[in-house]
Amino acid sequence: MSHKGNFFDCPTPSKLFSDPLERRATCHLTGEYPDWWQGRTFDHPIEAWAAGDTSQTVRDIIQAKLLGPVGAFGTGLIRKALIVRTTSRQGIPDAVQDVYVTHKSGGTSWLTLKSYDQKRLSFQGTGKHVIWLDEEPDLGVYSECLLRTMTTNGLVMCTFTPMLGLSEVVMNYLPEGRVPS
Repeated sequence: MSHKGNFFDCPTPSKLFSDPLERRATCHLTGEYPDWWQGRTFDHPIEAWAAGDTSQTVRDIIQAKLLGPVGAFGTGLIRKALIVRTTSRQGIPDAVQDVYVTHKSGGTSWLTLKSYDQKRLSFQGTGKHVIWLDEEPDLGVYSECLLRTMTTNGLVMCTFTPMLGLSEVVMNYLPEGRVPS
């Protein structure tokens, strides 16, 4: 079974792989899915990561999309009523490291915000149900993330424009690892 999801959207100035994956991550954290949802669901709290290039871009992009602006958490994709608590990231002003989210089952999902500048070793550890990679990671980080989802039958979701061309990560998403003829 594949642990990676293929979702290709129309190219926009900012992303080839698009915004709906951010909404998917939120649905998985909360367990709240639209009536029309036909994709994978989690009927229990999950452990998840969301990661991007640097701690600053994670704060400015991922954190802002999910939580809302600093001082107005709960106005992003995750509603205020569902945010149990957050923890601060050391050394980055206004950055969040962990977000605890109420899951509709009654438990609490745990999201950790990470960055690729923490390097591959920081992506080792326990199993994760969902990993959202915003911007293209290097192959080492990507491979670690695939490993983290193996024991949970989890999902790795990527949102990026392939600015690095046909990199090893991009080739993982192509049929048989090559460009179709």
